Amino acid sequence: MRGRVRFLDTRPLRGSRAFRDLWIGTSASQLGAQIATVAVLAQVWDLTGSPVGTGAIGLATGLPMVLFGLLGGTLADTVDRRAVVRATTAGQLLAAAGLCTQALADNRNVLLLLALVALGSACGALGAPARRTFPVRLLPADQVAAGLALTSVSFQAAMLAGPALAGLIIARWGFPAAYAAQAVAVVVSMLGVIRLPAMKPGGADTTGGRRRPERGGWRIVLRRPTLWGSMAADLSATLLAMPVALFPLVNEIRFDGDPRTLGLFLSAVAVGGITAGLLSGTVTRRRRAGLVQLSAAGVWGLALAGFGLAGPLWLALGCLAVAGAADTVSVVTRSALVQLETPDAYRGRVSSVEHVIGVAGPELGNFRGGLVASVTSASFSLVAGGLFATLAVAAVAAANGPLRAYRTPSAAVEPTAPAVTDAAKAAG
Repeated sequence: MRGRVRFLDTRPLRGSRAFRDLWIGTSASQLGAQIATVAVLAQVWDLTGSPVGTGAIGLATGLPMVLFGLLGGTLADTVDRRAVVRATTAGQLLAAAGLCTQALADNRNVLLLLALVALGSACGALGAPARRTFPVRLLPADQVAAGLALTSVSFQAAMLAGPALAGLIIARWGFPAAYAAQAVAVVVSMLGVIRLPAMKPGGADTTGGRRRPERGGWRIVLRRPTLWGSMAADLSATLLAMPVALFPLVNEIRFDGDPRTLGLFLSAVAVGGITAGLLSGTVTRRRRAGLVQLSAAGVWGLALAGFGLAGPLWLALGCLAVAGAADTVSVVTRSALVQLETPDAYRGRVSSVEHVIGVAGPELGNFRGGLVASVTSASFSLVAGGLFATLAVAAVAAANGPLRAYRTPSAAVEPTAPAVTDAAKAAG
């Protein structure tokens, strides 16, 4: 038994039919999203031939994620979360069908294409906070991290397989087939949600059957040291050390701009993530989740600083793989901690804050990295960013005793409503 815990913990799949249905649907949706991402990128480039056009994809995707993600948090704490995810998944299916239809009609209007992308992104963001609360409602507390690790593995696998599969589909059958594949994946995702039990928000925030005046997600987070510390550590890591925007420049300077090398950079991060996921039993059974997250976030920064200094290709790829593994460990432990530390009545709003930080941090981090590199160099941007990220995570750890001391509960214990506890006051 001791040897097995080092590998992927599959107890959630074996013990919960509902979680198994959800995982299959989510895995299919992630693969479909990767296929659609490549198809949209290729089609926009085909229509515009401009980096401004392809850059607009990020705007069409990112803005709805932030705006509707926050709205989705309030919605998830008001009505049945299963109903929210069903409705928003139906909206994603509508957007996928629209993408397929416009491709079949040989659409030449890039604004129509981006509008459909924005629709799909808005629906996904609206349902994301509710969907994030599912594992903690479907699994025992000591299996929540394992369930999130399984989801992370499927996401990393989709990152590896999705773009390659998209290229094959587009080359053989064109854009309509790629969007049709996404639509089929969304249908599988819908089937995974349909059989879930009803998930009405918990009762910590009710009085006489009527809900109290709502607290914003940010206020709830700031009143719990474990929550703001966990999210601050994640934001420090991604805002100060995000390397993707610098990949083309590093590839051009060090490896003659070979597109195969650029692909290897992205694949190395995913390989590291999958490896960490497959060995996640090492960390998901550890109860010191706060220390695990803080350590992983620090390793992320150091690994990217190493990438900035690496000369040989094998060393650069190795640093990226370590960074990908650290990122997976950090995300899994943070997500489990946030869900377990948040009373159910507030989970939607807190999940929306986590979602916004997860979206905005990497995007702003890529912008920061590119801006610094434009006035210095890619190496300086990567090394300085990685070291500052590690220092910032260390500062969060030093300032937040409750996060350092946090232990995952061994049984499903519902947290109390947000309050400044004696421990929190003592921690400052």
